[in-house]
Amino acid sequence: MKVFAVGTIIKPLTDEEQQRIMPKEVPHTLQLYLDGKIDQFWFRHDTPGVIFLMNAATVEEAKASLDTLPLVENGLMTFDLTPVGPLAPLGRLIPQ
Repeated sequence: MKVFAVGTIIKPLTDEEQQRIMPKEVPHTLQLYLDGKIDQFWFRHDTPGVIFLMNAATVEEAKASLDTLPLVENGLMTFDLTPVGPLAPLGRLIPQ
């Protein structure tokens, strides 16, 4: 299953929080990528945050992975999770 995880910063980081949290956040995110839990990632241009395309057996599994991120643990970021899959109606275009 694929899950879109749309992350939003809910409270701007203070300078102290940036210095304390971001050196942990980036390596943690990269480890989720290297572990195959994050397939692709993007920076949001509409508001501070990120979008991840995740590999997970369930939405709950994706949430559990994201809950370990330092920004989430510190109550600074939340994620909206949406399970996605193949565009099934396209099958109607294939002749039987």
